[in-house]
Parts: sequence; C-alpha cells; structure tokens
Amino acid sequence: MAYFLKKTKLKNRTYLAIYESFYQHDKKGTAHKCYQSLGSVETHMKNGMSDPIAHFQKEVDALNKAKKDEGVLQISDKSPMLYLGYFALKGIMDKLKIKKYVDYFKLTNQFEFDLYSLLSSLVYARSVQPCSKSKTFHEVLPNLYQPCDYSYDQLLDGLAFLGSNYEKFVELFTVQVQDVFGLDTSKTYFDCTNFYFEIDREDDFRMKGPSKENQKSPIVGLGLLLDSHQIPIGMKIYPGNESEKPVLRHVIRDLKKQNNITGKTIHVADKGLNCAQNVAFSKANGDGYLFSKSVKGLSEKEKVWVLLDEDYKEVKDKKGNVLYRYKSCIDKFPYTVEHEGKKITVQLTEKRLLTYNPDLAHKKCFEINRMVEKARALTVSQAKKNDYGEVGKYVNFTDTKGKKATVSINQAAIDKDLLFAGYNLLVTSETDMTDQDIYTTYRHLWRIEESFRIMKSDLDMRPVFLQKEDSIKGHFLICYLAVLLQRILQFKLLDDLYPASQIFKAMKHFKVAKTDSKYLNLTPASKLMSDLSDLFNLPLTNLLLSETQIKSILNLKL
Repeated sequence: MAYFLKKTKLKNRTYLAIYESFYQHDKKGTAHKCYQSLGSVETHMKNGMSDPIAHFQKEVDALNKAKKDEGVLQISDKSPMLYLGYFALKGIMDKLKIKKYVDYFKLTNQFEFDLYSLLSSLVYARSVQPCSKSKTFHEVLPNLYQPCDYSYDQLLDGLAFLGSNYEKFVELFTVQVQDVFGLDTSKTYFDCTNFYFEIDREDDFRMKGPSKENQKSPIVGLGLLLDSHQIPIGMKIYPGNESEKPVLRHVIRDLKKQNNITGKTIHVADKGLNCAQNVAFSKANGDGYLFSKSVKGLSEKEKVWVLLDEDYKEVKDKKGNVLYRYKSCIDKFPYTVEHEGKKITVQLTEKRLLTYNPDLAHKKCFEINRMVEKARALTVSQAKKNDYGEVGKYVNFTDTKGKKATVSINQAAIDKDLLFAGYNLLVTSETDMTDQDIYTTYRHLWRIEESFRIMKSDLDMRPVFLQKEDSIKGHFLICYLAVLLQRILQFKLLDDLYPASQIFKAMKHFKVAKTDSKYLNLTPASKLMSDLSDLFNLPLTNLLLSETQIKSILNLKL
C-alpha cells in the first residue's frame, strides 16, 4: 500500500502524522495505522521551519518511493551468471585423485596459495571461456561456482611453477589415467605443431622456424603423443628452430621409462616425421612403426610399381563410385642410419600399402595448377627470388656471370607433381597387418590433428602473449590437461558418440544466472545435454535449479 500525511486540527492547532495504509484481511478492506507522529505545524514554524507541511510531504514521497523500489532487484557490480560447463571435467579430476599428489609439492615449496585449486581452476576456466590470463582472473574465475582464493600475482607465480615442472605433471596425469581408466599403448600416434608469438625478437626459447600457419613471428614447437584410443599420454615442448623428427624419439623413450611400458608399441606418424633414424629407433626399441612416405621421393624402380595398373583393388561407395584404389607388397628396403658416428645401410623388411584417391588427385592438381599460374605471373613481372616462396619449386633460377639471372618455368617438376597427385604410400614394420588394418590405423592419425585444432581454436591457445619461458610452458600444460580431460569424457564416458567440437560448445554454453531464490538455466537444449543428464542422473535440462541441485551437479561422482 502507501504512506500519506495526515493533518488533524485540535484546539486551534494543526497536528501532523505520517500514516501507512494497508490491506486488512479480516475486514477485507483498507485500514490505516500511524507510522510516525510529527507534532504541530505551529511548533515547527516557531522552531524556524518555514513550511512544515511541504517538508514532511517530501518525507512521505521518499517513503513511498522506497516502498515502490523495495521489491525490485537492483543491478550489482558482481555478475549473476555462473559457468557450470566444467562439471564433468571436475568429476574426472576427482576420480583421478590428482589432488593428493599435487599437494605433495607443498613439502618442498612454501606456497601461499593452494596449488591444486590454481591448477584445476585454470583448466576449468580454459575449457568454459578461453581468454588471456588477465581476463581469466578478472572475468572468468569469479564466475565459477567456487571463486578462487589467490591473487593475480600468485596466478602468474603458480603458472610459472607448473611450467617449470610440466613434464612431472604430464607424467602424473598419465599414470593416474592408466590406473583409473586404462590406456592402450599397442599403437601410439605422434605429431608436432608450433605456436607463434606476437613478438619481433627471438630468444633462447621462441625461435624463428617453419610455421604451420605461415607466420614469420618466433615460434615454439609442441609434440603430442596419443594412445590407441586417442587419449593424450605425452607432451614435449621445444624451441621453434629445432627439428621435429628427434622429438618423437624423446617423447616415446621418456614415456616408456616413466610408465614402465615394456610391451611392443607401433609408432604412427605422418611423412614429416618419417626418417631413417626414427625407423631405426623404433626397431632398436623393440617397437614397430607405421609412417606415410612421399611417393615422389621413391626410387625409380618403386615409382614404376606405383604407376603400374596391375594388382590394384577398388573400394566403392553404395552408388558404385570409386572411393580409393590400393595395392600392397612386402620386400626389403634400404635405410641409411648413423650408428656410433658412422653411417651404415641396413635392409629392413617392410609392408608397403599404396593408395590412390581420385578426389584427392583432383584437389592436388587444382592446387598445383594454381601455384603454377602464380609462378608464371611472378616470372613475367621479374619478381625477386625471395618473392616466390613455395611456388619457387616450379621455377628454374639460372645465374649467369656478369648478367642478370634468368628465370624459367620448371616443367619437369610440374609434370612430376601432377603425375603422382592422389597417391599416398604407407610403410610399416608390421608385415602381418592386413591392408585394411594399415589404412584404418593410419586414418586415426587425424585425431591428433584434431587435438591440435582444439588447442588452437576451441581453447584459443594462440597467439601466446606470455613472455617468460616457464609461464609459456605452464600455459601449454593447462591447454594439454583441458584436452586430456575432454578426451576422457568423449571416449571413456560418451563412447565417442559426439565430436570434440560439440562437447566444447556444450561446456561453453552451460551457464546459469542467479535469481532471488533459484538459478535460471541459460543452456540451449541439445541431445548431448539430455544424454549427459541421463548418463550422470543430474538435472542438467531443468530450467530452474536450486542451490542443492547446483551442488549436486558440481559434486558429480563417477
């Protein structure tokens, strides 16, 4: 109801009072009661108040305004929105019992913050809202259900500590994943990528080298190892100017030593990591290998075998269109390796599977012709040698003494690339593997490329703006752990029914807004959220959630 100013005349004086009107249920009508007696007008005027009625009417108006605003929620300097999409990752972390091992670092380090809280919260924040460390601290961490109790300086100190010990944490998680969920290292997939930095000068860690994204900025390399089921089990960070090829050997050697892996594993990698030393390493380690190999680099004898139409088998789709053709052979092949400072040639028995994909051939031919057109245009305009870049392989540069260098199109190189477009060669030490098994195993290598894509896109891992080497390594570790937990959710809990991009999208979109007594679920409806709700028996699809239900979601027990 409302307040009003009541004026009562008594014995030639006017008395004022503020009354409150309200609804009286037993009388089923409006009633009044005195809120405050104010005395007489004459007394206030005698005390110097020029217009008591106008003065107290303003008080009544203020009371009515306050009454009106009483039930209206006001904006706050703290956002009512909370991120909940990390709940499954938290459940996995709890299941792995990582905290008790991370807490051991307190024995030798005088932390003024909880290291596990810092590690886990940074992983969760990176999964639901990837952004810079400053923005993470000021805008994301406060909107997790349990805000973090550490300062921004402590965040940077903790990140640097994690980075300086990143290999220990990778090993710790790998051991726990093996114990809790199991790992299969009968086949291991390995690949490398690099990340560029928005800086001009190199240092001892960020060095200029061949960038996967054609960036001229300094880069840092990262090698990633997956098990047979595409679960990350190893990571190696190295300066950007170093070769990728030795990284495979270092990571696999360290991993087998750390995890006491004694059985045979098959190393699967693309042609960028296929070299004689890696092949020799696999054999000397008692392991096997499955690499792709450039057809253009084969001996003339092998090229003749590639182009022969004999022995090819075809795989067709339901409409009878050829998806790809393939044939295989088993033979001894020479490899020149370095042993005790000397180069020696060894003969290794391999199975080689050759495939030809018509769609890939069409795509490659289009790309080659486009580069040739660019090379011709540059040649006509007499461009400098440095301007050609990748298309320089289709050009001959001839230096003539005392005269300007001549430039001509290298037709032989063009014809060679067009001739072998669409062919792919897989080589393996496992001669008893069927052709289909070799093909399928190698195709799974795209999962590791997907892991890199997750890091660079879904987790916004690059460009990297951190400056200190340990902080950069800590940043990479956080992203690695986010991928690891997501992969466990994807493969171990959801049976690979949903792609990684869809899972990360759901994690980012699962938000709630706190109202006066409930939480409003802002998550878009999807089959994935419905399946997660059924899988974990949680009210993930409820529009309104209570405090108890929120706690049950974030205390998920696997």
